[in-house]
Amino acid sequence: MAYDLSERLVIGLASSALFDLEESDRVFREQGEASYRIYQRDNENKPLSTGVAFPFIKRLLSLNELSPDNPPIEVVLLSRNDPETGLRVMKSIEHHELGITRAIFLQGRYPHRFIPALNISLFLSANRQDVDQAILAGHPAGQVLSSGDLDLTDEEELRIAFDFDGVLVTDESETIYQQQGIEAFREYERANAQVPAEAGLLAVFLRKLAHIQMLEKQREEETQGAYRPKVRVSIVTARNAPAHERVIHTMRSWGVTVNEAYFLGGIAKEHVLGIIKPHIFFDDQASHLSATSDILPSVHVPFGQLNQGLVSGEEGASRPVHSLPEENSP
Repeated sequence: MAYDLSERLVIGLASSALFDLEESDRVFREQGEASYRIYQRDNENKPLSTGVAFPFIKRLLSLNELSPDNPPIEVVLLSRNDPETGLRVMKSIEHHELGITRAIFLQGRYPHRFIPALNISLFLSANRQDVDQAILAGHPAGQVLSSGDLDLTDEEELRIAFDFDGVLVTDESETIYQQQGIEAFREYERANAQVPAEAGLLAVFLRKLAHIQMLEKQREEETQGAYRPKVRVSIVTARNAPAHERVIHTMRSWGVTVNEAYFLGGIAKEHVLGIIKPHIFFDDQASHLSATSDILPSVHVPFGQLNQGLVSGEEGASRPVHSLPEENSP
């Protein structure tokens, strides 16, 4: 029987999000593909250092202990390497004892075409072009930004934080704010407080996280509290009253209960995020992430009107601050 991905939480992952490829990328840029191939072959047995998304992925995969015979989480490597030069990545995955066994090697081609076929709820890459192509095709994707702070401790809790507009839901309300101002936005949200917002790119990812949390609660009950849930989900948004109510009704309509919500009304998000310290934070505004990426792993979701001048699959497209190097070698 074929391995069914439809009910699992599936993450598509470029190696540039998982490992530090700065040195490999420099060889490719400065010396060309032939030298790059020799370099990767010579260093095949030298494990790559951990990258920005590593702590998030490691903790996420640990949740497969909830059902080892039918793991609820699958991570698939989507690499722009060919199989030979990608061998170092697979050996590094084995070295770091990550439960990633499935991989697709594309020799420079765009990976977004495989997102629907693999039921991927989130695609992560440091390559802005790959993320742009996925977003333009309507797929859930984010660009992992460089960060100086990686939580590599043995702490088991997994903290995930989301912005709301343009990430979990569409930018419908954000567009009203940008075009008509704050009062028009507030009036629109008052009138639609009971109406769930339209699902955005990462809505399915959140719903599947909620299913994982349900499995954790079941395990907690079965073990009479011996098992302690690990996943903790937060919404950190610039909304405040009266626009907060629609957030709550939207989550309720999805059957999702988040652990924490921060309605900041313009307070800089990094002040709160620096306290709750999520292992990954998703936002659609590069201006917010320029500060958060200095203190925690941050992902830019380049969706909607605010990113129209940035999203492009063409060479020379604008990029958010703190972008990782081009992933010539995923």
